[in-house]
Amino acid sequence: MKKILNAKQLDEVLKQLAAQIAADSGREQIVLVGIRRRGIPLAQRLAQFLEKTHHLQVPVGSLDITLYRDDLSKIAEHPIVGKTEISVSLDDKKVYLVDDVLFTGRTIRAAMDALFDLGRPSFIKLLVVVERNGRELPIQSDLKGLSLDVGPKGNVKVKVKEFDEEEGVDVI
Repeated sequence: MKKILNAKQLDEVLKQLAAQIAADSGREQIVLVGIRRRGIPLAQRLAQFLEKTHHLQVPVGSLDITLYRDDLSKIAEHPIVGKTEISVSLDDKKVYLVDDVLFTGRTIRAAMDALFDLGRPSFIKLLVVVERNGRELPIQSDLKGLSLDVGPKGNVKVKVKEFDEEEGVDVI
């Protein structure tokens, strides 16, 4: 295992991404939507930085993509479906889809399908902490913390306090 970012460095990356959102989007109609699981606490933290540093109050939603996956029949006979909770209409909003790692692109494709079932945003931009190599679909991030070149058997793990014992980014 190789430590790429510690907790403090991860926090700095999130602050920089929040600054990019504030500079990129103007000050209105922004919605952050975190993809279950780790995308949700990351989106919540970005919203905190936007409020504290840029005086922007941004709604945060959570998106479960289980039923939109192209491998649904392969993951479980009875998959566990989590909640999608988005308290505002997505119509004409500037939606930032937040995830921890962009790898094959299949999760993001599923997430976009789910978002379009909920409304018609003015745009969707993808924000990830780590973009790694290995894409299977023509999907790329609009905002990213860092890019990693990881071998085909390598695994990038973004750790957050809500699910893990520590915070940071590791390559396993």
